[in-house]
Amino acid sequence: MPRFKLTIEYVGTRYSGWQIQQNARTVQGEIDRAVRTLTKRKDFELYGAGRTDAGVHALAQVAHLDVSTSLPAETLRRGLNDDLPADIHILSAVVVPHRFHARHDAVARRYVYQVSTRRTAFGKPYVWWVKEPLDVARMREVASAFIGKHDFAAFAVAYREKEDASTRVLLERMDIIEEGALVLFVVEGSHFLWRMVRRLVGVLVAVGRGEMKPSQAVALLRTPSPLAAQLTAPASGLFLERVFYKGDNRAAEVARVRLGLESIW
Repeated sequence: MPRFKLTIEYVGTRYSGWQIQQNARTVQGEIDRAVRTLTKRKDFELYGAGRTDAGVHALAQVAHLDVSTSLPAETLRRGLNDDLPADIHILSAVVVPHRFHARHDAVARRYVYQVSTRRTAFGKPYVWWVKEPLDVARMREVASAFIGKHDFAAFAVAYREKEDASTRVLLERMDIIEEGALVLFVVEGSHFLWRMVRRLVGVLVAVGRGEMKPSQAVALLRTPSPLAAQLTAPASGLFLERVFYKGDNRAAEVARVRLGLESIW
């Protein structure tokens, strides 16, 4: 039985996240259905590199698929895409060794969060429109303090699975990039806790608006508080941009979600 590595992009707006759920439409569920239709198999495994929450998008989610089929990888990719809805697309499919595991072999994940500083008719599903002026220098000051290995319990929903019990995370990168009317928050680390990135962004935006002092934001790393949860940024602006594996170029340029509409920003 071959193992395929799938790289997938999707718009998360219509889905209750990546992971299959009963009585809910999910990205994994749609791909699972397409695999069943194409291969006529029910005994297969589809395993993602990580879960994205309801409404969160992906530019390059990774999954591995074990399925008994004689279809070449490219034929499999095209067949799945023919059956998938337009907001889910398999970018690539390659045969990999069985020792490859989409989740456990990942060495880092990179997320991009998009804030728009102006109202936009076209980009609304892909940004958080923040009406107030943002002090980017103050936000960068706090972002630099978050880099490193810290206990991010204040920024996360408690996990329910044993493997995710620890709330200590190595945050390797947190850049804030201004590009026209877009403010991009680039967050890269070993792994992320449930809703952690959205809460980090929410706290930074509160600092940028002047609603929170930088010292108060940094103190969340030391003192448990419900404040970060109250400031959770909307799902619409968050993208899983890349999943990195050993040998990947982690210096690659960060993708912007332009939708072919560069002029609107």
